[in-house]
Amino acid sequence: MQQNGLNSLHIVAFTHRNLPVGEIGDLHIEPADQKERLSVLKDQLQIPELQFLSTCNRVEFMFTTPECVDLKYLDHFFNILYPNLVEEKRHRFAENAEIFRGMNAVEHILSVASSVDSMVIGEREIITQVRNAYDLCHKNGLTGDLIRIITRHTIETAKRIYTETNIARKPVSVVSLAYHKLRDMNVPLDSRILIVGAGVTNTNMSRFLRKHGFKNFHVFNRTLSKAEKLADDLHGSAHDLKELHNFTNGFDVVITCTGADHHILTPDLYQSLLQGETDKKVVIDLAIPQDLHPAAAAANKVTHISIEVLQQISNENLKERSKEIQHVEEIISEALFEFQQIYKMREVELAMRKVPEQVKQIRANAMNEVFKNELETMDSESREILNKVLSYMEKKYMSMPMLMAKEILLKNNINE
Repeated sequence: MQQNGLNSLHIVAFTHRNLPVGEIGDLHIEPADQKERLSVLKDQLQIPELQFLSTCNRVEFMFTTPECVDLKYLDHFFNILYPNLVEEKRHRFAENAEIFRGMNAVEHILSVASSVDSMVIGEREIITQVRNAYDLCHKNGLTGDLIRIITRHTIETAKRIYTETNIARKPVSVVSLAYHKLRDMNVPLDSRILIVGAGVTNTNMSRFLRKHGFKNFHVFNRTLSKAEKLADDLHGSAHDLKELHNFTNGFDVVITCTGADHHILTPDLYQSLLQGETDKKVVIDLAIPQDLHPAAAAANKVTHISIEVLQQISNENLKERSKEIQHVEEIISEALFEFQQIYKMREVELAMRKVPEQVKQIRANAMNEVFKNELETMDSESREILNKVLSYMEKKYMSMPMLMAKEILLKNNINE
């Protein structure tokens, strides 16, 4: 399938285990730039197949090469792909890379797509990221037959794992847990929702709510432009954080997550926001330290969902997910054995590609040269019968080698 077979397959990985997440970000390549930059790398290093995977906390290169992928090779690899990196940083990446080869590389990508190699076990988003990485690299003409069958088998295995195990059943992200809490309280979809802070956490939370049908949003942030950007996404209104004291429209739910070192929702501000309403409110407080002043929570009818409560639930759910790892590893072990058979069969199929053409050449040579004179003496009916016989045998000679190869592989597997 490739020069040196499966041993030519390598994965070079950077994750939270070997580098700070912030440094991994230096290796990210925007999708629009990948074709040009990765094609240059592929051409200069004569890499037959290449795939690039980049997530918020992971960058991985899957590629084939007969070369020894050592420190010297990686230093050259990164020098081509990241010419603007200073030499010291380039060396750091080369020295800290995790390198997987052959079946170890296949096992690694199975573990990645199955989320047991992730920072958060059971996060299903990774399967989509693996699929998208392949689709883009395939579209850019970077991948080949080996990476194709590995990715297909990886996606099939990950789907099986998420179906047959509980690895992803209980939510662990703060955003997901907060939404589940809100949903369980049967909060109406037309509830008035105040978003205090427009950072990553609140952005994810509010978009999640929008996706599930909530539609009445007011966004407050210190930087008004960020509030406007998020409000535009939510079809809501944007306000400067200083205007929170002057807000008179009332609320049903507050979702707050600021970087302040003090309580943002003081008792006085909370009373002002209530506008005299006395029904029970919901405050989802995702800030550390919390934005809602304890006195405000104690003096009013409020369901206060704090980051501490959500984190406790998350930790318990992570423990439950971790119990599934053994089951997942058993499925991965089966998938590795299955891939070995798939790979062997694919090698046979590629080796047999020339058989049909060779059989046709033998037939043409027999009829046009070896038995040319004899055929000229045959009547048309006899020639037609002979053609039918040869066509029948030609088809059989094309299919029989493949059937025999399959039988040999099956027999060898039974005896192993």
